[in-house]
Amino acid sequence: MRTSVYKSISNSLEFKNQLLSWSNQFREVVFLDSNSDTNSQNYSNYDLILAVDAFTSIKTDYVNSFQDLHQYQSQTKDWLFGYLSYDLKNDTEDLKSNNFDGLDFPDLFFFQPKKLFLIKGNQVEIQYLKMCDDEIDFDFDEINQCSLFSAQCSEIEIKNRISKENYISKVTQMLDHIHRGDIYEANFCLEFYAENTKIEPLEIYQKLNAISQPPFAVYFKNNSNYLMCASPERYLKKEDSKVISQPIKGTSKRSFDIESDELSKSELENNPKERSENIMIVDLVRNDLSKTATKGSVQVEELCKIYSFKQVHQMISTIVSEVENTTSPVEIIRTTFPMGSMTGAPKISAMNIIEKLEETKRGLYSGAVGYFTPNGDFDFNVVIRSILYNSDNQYLSFSVGSAITSQSIPELEYQECLLKAKAMFEVLS
Repeated sequence: MRTSVYKSISNSLEFKNQLLSWSNQFREVVFLDSNSDTNSQNYSNYDLILAVDAFTSIKTDYVNSFQDLHQYQSQTKDWLFGYLSYDLKNDTEDLKSNNFDGLDFPDLFFFQPKKLFLIKGNQVEIQYLKMCDDEIDFDFDEINQCSLFSAQCSEIEIKNRISKENYISKVTQMLDHIHRGDIYEANFCLEFYAENTKIEPLEIYQKLNAISQPPFAVYFKNNSNYLMCASPERYLKKEDSKVISQPIKGTSKRSFDIESDELSKSELENNPKERSENIMIVDLVRNDLSKTATKGSVQVEELCKIYSFKQVHQMISTIVSEVENTTSPVEIIRTTFPMGSMTGAPKISAMNIIEKLEETKRGLYSGAVGYFTPNGDFDFNVVIRSILYNSDNQYLSFSVGSAITSQSIPELEYQECLLKAKAMFEVLS
């Protein structure tokens, strides 16, 4: 079905940028960059993956979405790339999403690429469907001659969907739910947006990625829908019979001063509020994974480990399980989606309260982008630290959130949101 060719590249960073520039000519693009992250948190198979040019695709709203995806994935048995929006929760539970949606993306989109590039070190594996495998050498030469992309964006006026005063009021309401025992924790998000805005998404992505250099960066394009993502978080990965989830809960800022930076890291590691947030989500993830796991196989591999990224320190836990080879990969995703780090606990109660207090439909934000392999393995990130853009209606959006627990102080939660939004403001200013 695919022709596979290996090529050597002398400068992987330069080739990566040329590949990204070359890819933008296509209607469908998924560019997944690990930024050569080598720590154990990444579990990475490749440094970079590029998939372009749909041969087949699936685009749907949330109704029967997982069933449709299961059918598409099991029949295609090929590489598939795309996304799951947060609002697929409405397919798995009796939930709704009635908040404002300025982006108007489909709830689910996946495609089977004609052209695929897999980079590890200084070697690129090129996999083309046989219908176009005579184009491999021509494309490879064209990529190597591709000039690096550069453009200037117009000034962008960013507005806040929820004012600081309104945010504090809403977090106070959420704390009332916690004190009544309705929930233990919920991830509450607010949107920043710009209307009637023209941007060059590729340039914005390159700037955002350069600032953050995260292990789960994504440039995604589906015609007029764009995602520029600098996510540090893995949602879920399946490798043979092993399933890996790596939720993030706990954030502190980096400092150029080594002593201050180490202090910030140490304070995060020993912060009882951040640790309790993380442990609550670990328990939720263990429960979610147990729905498809073989008996006794759910294990916590790392608990509350601190990882450092360019902008922030993060507290990350790693939970793993084993599954039977007969278990559908889509079923593993369906029974764990949306990811606990973006909902709260108990999950359904948290999602109901989130829906009432937030003012924007989350859509692709706090959903997942990734891929399925031909043998049913998969890897998906969590869509956070991301800018979304619809070039048809010229609407730009980015959201940030924090976990609200009984120990939360609304003013400090607002400051955490601004810290997470810093990179997006920087690239758009």
